Amino acid sequence: MLWSLIGVLLAAAGLGGVVIRQNTYDIREERVSLRHGKHNLDGVLATPKDQRGPYGLVVFVHGDGAIDATHDGFYRPLWESFAEAGYASLSLSKPGVGGSSGNWLDQSMDDRADETAAAVAWAHRRPDLDSRRIGLWGASQAGWVLPKVAARVPDLRFVIAVSPAVNWRQQGRYNLLAQLREDGASTEQTAAALRRRETTLRLLRRDASFSAYRDAVDDSPGMTADRWRFVKKNYTADATADLRAVRGTRVLLVLAGHDINVDVADTEAAYRKLLPAPLLRVGHYPDATHSLVRHDVEQSELKLTLTAVLAPRALFASGFLADQRQFVEQADAGTDKGGRT
Repeated sequence: MLWSLIGVLLAAAGLGGVVIRQNTYDIREERVSLRHGKHNLDGVLATPKDQRGPYGLVVFVHGDGAIDATHDGFYRPLWESFAEAGYASLSLSKPGVGGSSGNWLDQSMDDRADETAAAVAWAHRRPDLDSRRIGLWGASQAGWVLPKVAARVPDLRFVIAVSPAVNWRQQGRYNLLAQLREDGASTEQTAAALRRRETTLRLLRRDASFSAYRDAVDDSPGMTADRWRFVKKNYTADATADLRAVRGTRVLLVLAGHDINVDVADTEAAYRKLLPAPLLRVGHYPDATHSLVRHDVEQSELKLTLTAVLAPRALFASGFLADQRQFVEQADAGTDKGGRT
C-alpha cells in the first residue's frame, strides 16, 4: 500500500514537471495598458526572452467573443513562434474583458480597426519596438478589421489573416448550413432554420428592437440585447472594398480544411481576385479546424483538454507555427519563397 502510494506521488510529480515544461515559453510577458477613446485597454507585450530589441511587432486582432489578451493561453505558442523570428507580440483584452473598460459588444468593425490602428501608434512610441517592422495577425471576425487597418495605416510589414470571411451575411448562411449538416439536421429542420434566418435579416434591415426580434424568433440561443445591438451594427460588413484598397502589404491567408464557420473557397477566391498576386500567399491546412486546431484533437473533448494541458503547442495543425515564423522572417528578408500554397 505504501509503495503504491509512493508510486502515485512520483508519477504525479513527474506529470507535474511535464506540464510545467510544456507550458513554459521562451518569451517575456509585460503587462501594458493603452488609452483609446474613453477606454483603458489592458494587454500583454510578449518579447523574445534571450534577444535584444528593438523587436519587430505582431499586433493581434481577436475573433468574435469576450477574449482576453492571452486568449486563455491559446496565443502563447504563437507568441513564442514569432519571438523565434525576433518579433514581439502585442495583444489587448477586448473592452469589458480582463482589465479593459467598456463593452466589446458596443463596437463596430470600424471601431475595432480604429483600436488596432491606435495599438500600432502606441508601438511607434516604444523605443524597444522597431516601427519599420510592424505587422498584424488576426483570426475569424478579424477578417473585417485587418483589411481596414492595412488600407489606412502606411508601412505595415505584413498581415496574417487566419480563417477570415469576406461578407458577414454570406458567412452566416454558410456557417448555419454547415453546422446543420454536421448535426445531422433533417430537411424540415434545415428549412425552419433558414426561415428563422430570413426573418432575422428582415428585422435587421428594419433596425428592429431586441424585443421585436425576440417576439418574432422563438429560438434564439445566445442572443441578448447587447448581442442584437452588435449584430445590427455589423451585419452588413464586407471586406471587399477594403481588400481592394490594400497596397504594398504582404498578406498570408491561412485556411483550414475542416472550417464550418467560413467558406474557405469563397474567401480564397476573393483574396486572389482583390489583392496583388505577388504580395499574397495562401496557406492550406487540411487537418485544421476554423481555429487552426488539429481536427482530430478538437473532435474529442478529452483529447482537447489533455493536449491543452500537456502539450499546448501540439494543439495546432501540422506546420502552422513554423510557417508563421517563416513568413515573418521572409517578410523581413524581402523574399517570398517556401511555405504552403
